[in-house]
Amino acid sequence: MTEKLALGQALNLGLRHAMEADPKVLLMGEDIGRLGGVFRVTEGLQKDFGPDRVRDTALAESAIVGTAVGMAMRGYRPVIEIQFDGFVFVAYDQIINQVARLHFRSHGSVRMPIVIRIPYGGGIGAVEHHSECPESYFAQVPGLKVLTCSTPQDAYSLMRLAIASDDPVVFLEPKRRYWQSGEVDSTEPGSWTSKLVRSSPNASATLIGYGPMMATCLETADVAAAEGIELDVIDLRTLSPLDLEPVFESVRRTGRAIVTHEAPGNLGLGAEIASRITQECFYSLEAPVLRVTGYDIPYPPSRIEHDHLPDVDRLMDALERSGDW
Repeated sequence: MTEKLALGQALNLGLRHAMEADPKVLLMGEDIGRLGGVFRVTEGLQKDFGPDRVRDTALAESAIVGTAVGMAMRGYRPVIEIQFDGFVFVAYDQIINQVARLHFRSHGSVRMPIVIRIPYGGGIGAVEHHSECPESYFAQVPGLKVLTCSTPQDAYSLMRLAIASDDPVVFLEPKRRYWQSGEVDSTEPGSWTSKLVRSSPNASATLIGYGPMMATCLETADVAAAEGIELDVIDLRTLSPLDLEPVFESVRRTGRAIVTHEAPGNLGLGAEIASRITQECFYSLEAPVLRVTGYDIPYPPSRIEHDHLPDVDRLMDALERSGDW
């Protein structure tokens, strides 16, 4: 069945279908029940599945994660919501020292099928601690999968994959794209792998991004095409483990690569991607791999956040620096 949904609605549908399919799936988080969450992603689920399976919790992220660990050990598949990205750090101890390690520490006898949902990124005019991009904090941790979606279809499909996984998943939801609409086919199985979302046999550069930046990447590709420059655009989708084979294949053909993300550039995911492209595609590169990222500062006040976020102009500037067009 195919229907047009906003990204937030697609996440809701993915949660609903997972709960219908498995009575061991339950949701926990601050204000996710009667309110339906700050962004209404869980709206209507407590009404349909009851307060035992859609549980409002105390304002204590470490307690939410710790409770999920105990429930996972008893055979449940908890999906927990961290209300805003900046609130996750008080639960970082639990996530790193328990969630990510228990399967390894127990020689495989303990599974941690936990999904940790985190709305992340800026662009919504929020106050401090509500617009962070913490992906690199989790992507370097062995034992965690890190996913992010950029379209309603991927929001639905990746959520179903995450909940079905026996490994813990940090699921990053681009909050400024919650209201972006698109077609969702609930029969599509989905995939963890990177996706070539725009391709041209005459492409002169590869633009790589994920999550909230994908809409900006595609807009940049349209602007570049109007100037006679064709781009390949790749959505990573899974940030750990990285699937870079589609990236390498594209870069070997185009000879240029630009990596973009909202998070600061210093030690960000773009640095790892650029390094691995250089390592694998060195003899195909016509120019250095460039990064277009947020600045290396604490997230700025909302009135100037659009100067901080990478945009089409900054991506086009990087494209111009990468070649003599």
